[in-house]
Amino acid sequence: MREIADGVHLITGFPPHAVNCYLVGDVLVDAMGRPDAKRILKELKGRTVTAHALTHAHPDHQGSSHAVCSALEIPLWVHAEDAPAVEDPSLIRARQKSHPLNSFMDKLFTGPAHPVARALAEGDEVAGFRVLHTPGHCAGHIALWREEDRVLIAGDVLNTQHSLLQFPRGPREPLAVFTPDVEENRRQVRRLGELEPRVVAVGHGAVWTDTASFVAFCRSV
Repeated sequence: MREIADGVHLITGFPPHAVNCYLVGDVLVDAMGRPDAKRILKELKGRTVTAHALTHAHPDHQGSSHAVCSALEIPLWVHAEDAPAVEDPSLIRARQKSHPLNSFMDKLFTGPAHPVARALAEGDEVAGFRVLHTPGHCAGHIALWREEDRVLIAGDVLNTQHSLLQFPRGPREPLAVFTPDVEENRRQVRRLGELEPRVVAVGHGAVWTDTASFVAFCRSV
């Protein structure tokens, strides 16, 4: 676990940065895939964790949510649009494009159902961050924004490396095969660029701290 901003710690899987989750204050944001539960719980050992929030209900973010919430006895928070898919994971696959990659991801990473204790919405507060509803990659996708030090947890609105090949490095759109509404997601990329974040934490890829290149990319999509 590595601190990337005040009170924000990165937990990454294997290979490093292929899939990430974050401990934000006392809230775990995302939970990688179903095989990653032991890794996450090991990293959280000795830490105070009072809740678990998802940026969105995709297999590589929701996969260990049930295991972590059950082990730590903490509530699960999800945007209202994605809450049904968390409580009925068959909807995760149904909401994705018909493609062998999505079928493979579903079989390998999707976790069990878990009840949603809090339905998040635009403007809500999570561990000192403001919820931004950023649909496109997923109907209930959210990003988290802390204006005071311009830290952004972007989920999968964009990545900083290819989500399958792991290179090249740099801001990029998520793969279209995993994004039901590409044009809406691009609108959200441009929205995030307007924030001019100092630190960008993503679901796939290393933390990005080059504000100028980030903003330039967001304006280009």
